[in-house]
Amino acid sequence: MDIKKIIEQDFVIDRLTNSILNTISGDSFATEVSVLTKSDLRNITKKKGWNFNWRSEYKNEITEQYKLTIVNNPDIIQGLLSITIEQDHVFMDLLESAPFNIGQNKLYEGVAGNLVAYSCKVSFQKGFEGFVAFTAKTQLIEHYEKTLGAFHFKNQRMIIDTISAKRLVEKYFKTQ
Repeated sequence: MDIKKIIEQDFVIDRLTNSILNTISGDSFATEVSVLTKSDLRNITKKKGWNFNWRSEYKNEITEQYKLTIVNNPDIIQGLLSITIEQDHVFMDLLESAPFNIGQNKLYEGVAGNLVAYSCKVSFQKGFEGFVAFTAKTQLIEHYEKTLGAFHFKNQRMIIDTISAKRLVEKYFKTQ
């Protein structure tokens, strides 16, 4: 059996938005989260600016991988998420914004928050009351406490509880 490598998350929550927000125009765009497909992997490479080996992550049969896109624009991936369904919570293994959504000149804000909210939504759907865990880089622990309402559990482990998860899901996934 393979030993799972724990990746310290270093995504930045730039802003909690209702969807994602274009930094140039200020326009808000509705998003959708769908399963990452093998054909998506052609454009998700280190050569194209992605930091992680998503092809390898895709092959991992334990994790589920998802992509965030703008509604009616499914070919441009805004961010990626890999989660594991544990016995009583969802574990975020990996979260990455598209290269054009990172740094000072990013095109969209709200990508990372949107994907964290999706993890919380899955947790509720699985009957885990919204509980999500992830491993944070030490210097981002306080950032996740402030922006996500996560709490520092032990070492670098962060937990999003029911109250914070509900707030995130309601922000990003309003029921019609």
